[in-house]
Amino acid sequence: MSEICGFIPAEKANYTVVLLCKVMKTARSTYYAWVAGAEAREARRGADEALAHAITVIHIASRRNYGVPRVTAELRRRGRPVNRKRVARVMREHGIAGTAGAPAAAA
Repeated sequence: MSEICGFIPAEKANYTVVLLCKVMKTARSTYYAWVAGAEAREARRGADEALAHAITVIHIASRRNYGVPRVTAELRRRGRPVNRKRVARVMREHGIAGTAGAPAAAA
């Protein structure tokens, strides 16, 4: 959907939004909802980049051994409440992965 809604502002100078939405077979309300959510998407992207940096720091400090569960636990220990699924998504998007069968950390 974002491809369609991203196309509309590019062509808005040449054609009306009504016509573009009709040709792209999407509702105008969908386009305007996408426009209204742009600020939130940008804020979320920035927050994910900051989280990716924090994950990278923890991952490197663990000698690239920590996976999602340990990274999540370390983030929470450092006072950053975060969902395990979000950590997994950010790690996957940035190509960060733990070592399978890593030795247990010394307590």
